[in-house]
Amino acid sequence: QVQLVESGGGLVQPGGSLRLSCAVSGFSFIGFAMAWYRQAPGRQREWVARVGSDGSTLYSDSVKGRFSISRDNAKNAVYLQMNSLKPEDTAVYYCNGPGGRWSWGQGTQVTVSS
Repeated sequence: QVQLVESGGGLVQPGGSLRLSCAVSGFSFIGFAMAWYRQAPGRQREWVARVGSDGSTLYSDSVKGRFSISRDNAKNAVYLQMNSLKPEDTAVYYCNGPGGRWSWGQGTQVTVSS
């Protein structure tokens, strides 16, 4: 059974940084693309960033240039480095395959506020 466990969220001031981690268990994700998503209060879950099996990356326009996604196949982990955070980045962040192919984890809360 695939399990996704996100961590690393917290409260940060505008302009600050956070690094999120996603531990994947239940299978080896070598050969699979992975992605980060987020859901703000009262809004639908949205895609944030994607890392391909070859390490190629894609970002939504709202985070391009500020966020960086990476993966460690040896650790079955995916990361999201978030810099220059803005209040509108406040959300619960989740990792999953493209399209949300596996059951969602509990997510990790990111709050950007002064």
